[in-house]
Amino acid sequence: MENLEFEVTEERKKFLTNKIAQRVVDYRLAPVAIVFLESSKPLTFIGNQFLIFMQPFYRALFSFGEYEEITAMLEDRKNVEALICEIERLEEERNEAKRAAKRAAKNPRD
Repeated sequence: MENLEFEVTEERKKFLTNKIAQRVVDYRLAPVAIVFLESSKPLTFIGNQFLIFMQPFYRALFSFGEYEEITAMLEDRKNVEALICEIERLEEERNEAKRAAKRAAKNPRD
């Protein structure tokens, strides 16, 4: 069987990182995802192999091409760190929006 190599451009990495981070934040899994990603950084190659093993399940969430790009992208620790930073950024935006909504509800301006 032929081994396919997926080259992921920097622009595409940013898009996929944002897409994954947005889903994590939408499902309110940011703390769990951050802990998991931080603890698995030293094992990125093994984690990548696990993603390949779990491909049939993840294909329900991502297209074949996206999934292959994600597995290729997450082989590099720098990309894992970028994903963690994006999750933290989106989670902070979400929390700030909630705080602003609470302040607005407490102090309605007539």
